[in-house]
Amino acid sequence: MQITEKQLAQVNDRIKALVKSGSFYGKKLEEAGITEVNSPEDFLKLPFSEKKDLRDAYPLGLMTAPEEEIVRIHSSSGTTGKPVIIPYTAKDVDDWGEMFKRCYEVAGITNKDRIHITPGYGLWTAGIGFQNGCEKLGAMAIPMGPGNTDKQLEMMVNLGSTVLCSTSSYALLLTEEIEKRGIKDQIKLKKGVIGSERWSDKMRQRIHEGLGIELYDIYGLTEIYGPGIGINCEYNTGMHIWDDYLYLEIIDPETLQPVADGEEGEIVITTLVKEGAPLIRYRTHDLSRIIPGSCPCGRSYPRIDVIKGRTDDMMKIKGVNVFPSQIEEVLAQFPEISSEYQIRISHLDGKDTMRIYVETNGSVDFDDLAKRIAEKVKSRIGFTPIVKVVEIGVLPRSMKKTARVIDERFD
Repeated sequence: MQITEKQLAQVNDRIKALVKSGSFYGKKLEEAGITEVNSPEDFLKLPFSEKKDLRDAYPLGLMTAPEEEIVRIHSSSGTTGKPVIIPYTAKDVDDWGEMFKRCYEVAGITNKDRIHITPGYGLWTAGIGFQNGCEKLGAMAIPMGPGNTDKQLEMMVNLGSTVLCSTSSYALLLTEEIEKRGIKDQIKLKKGVIGSERWSDKMRQRIHEGLGIELYDIYGLTEIYGPGIGINCEYNTGMHIWDDYLYLEIIDPETLQPVADGEEGEIVITTLVKEGAPLIRYRTHDLSRIIPGSCPCGRSYPRIDVIKGRTDDMMKIKGVNVFPSQIEEVLAQFPEISSEYQIRISHLDGKDTMRIYVETNGSVDFDDLAKRIAEKVKSRIGFTPIVKVVEIGVLPRSMKKTARVIDERFD
């Protein structure tokens, strides 16, 4: 997917703003001697930007528009270092709302829907992003935020919520609670818009069957507006990305060179019209691929596949590089286990140990199942893990994102 003339002109406009403001990226460009790009080849000479650059700019070093034009800030969690502060102009907030409105429309959601919003509000982009798009659409926003499942279900029943917005983890928790309480016939949900974490096909199927709703993957990250920069359509052939606001590349994370459409690699995003904190060639560390060809829905927006994981998800165990998605693919072969799993890595007696916890019901032999799973995992990654089988519901459920990997070696 090559950058277009119009997109190049938009990039040049952002380059001027970045250089004028003296932002970290403007300085990078001046050091590289680049003040404009006139071809796709020129564009590929532009330096990447990284999360470290954004952290180093804390608190307001990313601010590219004049301060009097900044109307809001959002922030990443900062769980692994300084938080990243992203300033937004009124136009940025409006553009984000338009993208999100488009996501709802692609999912077949209208102004007659009642949209139940469970992601967090505040500095995090999620809750307010879902609400901004909802109000642009003219639908009824029910701004619940996370937690208090009793209240969530009470409002869901009494207000007749038709759309659930949540993480996949919380959608699963709500599914199980609705079943436990026997209130499925009182729930009016038709669709779910799910984002913020990678989720397996098994988990998707569990939520789809448990709630009887259509599910849509929404994509986004705080640094690039927030959720709402792409969504899958009714044909479920990948997520459409709004390329009138963003230019997306896929690169090989090792060589940093672009890969051909259809090949997997790391998503790199350039914001084309963002004013408060434009980003050029930002490495997201999310792994996916551009899906070649056109979508049966007829929309011309480019598509990416579901997010496979992150380049920084990789675990080094016994000298072997392991991704959680590899374990997930093995577990998907066992219909008798639930969608929930947990990987714990520890260092005992001078060697690394990997334990995998899975859930099943009481109708199977736990020891036999553990042995079969361990053999399959070994054939995939090259060493034998310890597999612990527990009853359904034993593993933790989350109102936000579920921690799938706990590395105790660095505690």
